[in-house]
Amino acid sequence: MPLWAAELIADLPRRISTRPLEWAKKTPDAPALVEGDITWTYGQLAEAVSEAKALLMGLGVWPGDRLMVVGENCRAQVALTLAASEMDVWFVPVNARMTAKEIDTIQGHCLPRRTLYTVEASPEASDHAARHMADFREIGMLGMLGLGPQMDVEQEPVHEDPAKQVAVLIYTSGTTGVPKACMNTHRGITYVAAVSGRLRGFSQASRAYGVLPQSHIFGFSPVMIGCLYAGGCLDVVGRFDPAHLFKRLKEGITIFQGVPAMYAGLLEYAETKGVEVEAPALGYCSSGGAPMDVDLKHRVEKVLGVPLNNGYGMSETGPTISHTLNDHPHLDNTVGPVLPGQQVRMTTADGTVLPEGDIGELWVKGPNVMLGYYKNEQATKEVLSDEGWFKTGDLARVDDKGFLYIEGRSKELIIRSGFNVYPPEVEGAINSHPDITQSAVVGRTVADGNEEVVAFVQPIQGRRLTKDDLLAFLDGRVAPYKKPGIVVFMDQLPAAPTGKILKKELAEKAKTL
Repeated sequence: MPLWAAELIADLPRRISTRPLEWAKKTPDAPALVEGDITWTYGQLAEAVSEAKALLMGLGVWPGDRLMVVGENCRAQVALTLAASEMDVWFVPVNARMTAKEIDTIQGHCLPRRTLYTVEASPEASDHAARHMADFREIGMLGMLGLGPQMDVEQEPVHEDPAKQVAVLIYTSGTTGVPKACMNTHRGITYVAAVSGRLRGFSQASRAYGVLPQSHIFGFSPVMIGCLYAGGCLDVVGRFDPAHLFKRLKEGITIFQGVPAMYAGLLEYAETKGVEVEAPALGYCSSGGAPMDVDLKHRVEKVLGVPLNNGYGMSETGPTISHTLNDHPHLDNTVGPVLPGQQVRMTTADGTVLPEGDIGELWVKGPNVMLGYYKNEQATKEVLSDEGWFKTGDLARVDDKGFLYIEGRSKELIIRSGFNVYPPEVEGAINSHPDITQSAVVGRTVADGNEEVVAFVQPIQGRRLTKDDLLAFLDGRVAPYKKPGIVVFMDQLPAAPTGKILKKELAEKAKTL
């Protein structure tokens, strides 16, 4: 491990709120966040956190309680996050665009002392607040909030050790049955903020575009906490709009972290509007949350003029496991070296460790790994070994230079006529078509246990393609057995609030074709 990384890890603070509030004392007049026409300095952020703490204590929220916040990215959610941290309260961010059933299931699972709704920033949050008979109240710097009724619940133990104290419960996407809530610790989140933030170049001069939902670990940890940990300014954005990103890049955004669909949307916007993207201050951009194909990477780099870095992580790992860097640009789809302080191994289905270079299930160990799934001991045992290894369920390999490559989900691997088909490879070939924005490839079981390749394709608005056009384009780009047998064109692929394509939904749809 590099000396600088060892020193950063040794100096990690007690709470995720510690560094941002230290900046409030050191540089109180420096900008901390921007939301539309409102700018908070670090001094004002500290005032808002104090106001939020007073609100929570007045609502009967105490250390060890869960605080659930239903909303979308906004200044109030940032202040409530840091206030909960200061109080040793478990923060439970939930995206307001989830269904009533999903939100009620999460609330019934985590049993928060209080549920708050950022109604000023989200019409959907307002609807949920009204449905739950919340009290609508104007709270100073935080704006209008919905305050849910107090619940009689049990508190969790409070630990002085940041490696044992939960900072945030992140519910995995697609929670509809048995909930899975990742218990991410203060140490895990600050580790990602410190080490990944250093590698990505976060500093007091940073201006980060914060559109990834703060209810998702990507938006919560490396974006929001990562930026404030370094003393930078967070541009808080509720929903992705390529026109707004286009505008803010021109106005001086220095760091943008997004999912592939956001980059594809920006390129489509520029092409359909006939405009050039201007990003004079942009110094670092990265993609995560979903596989990124090489063609998209190259097109984005040509337009933005900086490397599009690729990264990998999961809700269970805080999330960052690895990412590439500006000073070591790559032409392929590697997700870069593993962050200092972590270990990885590739295994067979029974846990046998494979030689370096072989494809196997990726296991990860490090300070960023969650404590487990809240109230779900069985699911925890399935993914966490007794030695602390987290079993990702992803197929991966490490090359002879130490760079990690993700080959796909082990459960998404398609076996066609005895051959392995990795969906990201086929998606990358499809997405390289100049008339296609994005795609998703899934398998469908057919006769004798064989599988068929099904491609869901989203063309650029106004472009028309046929299955024959696409298959002809794929000639020479993928092997014949990897070509999709079924092609479905869609105006818009279903996606989560993060922009991640909902493959489970498409896999179910494929069964009916």
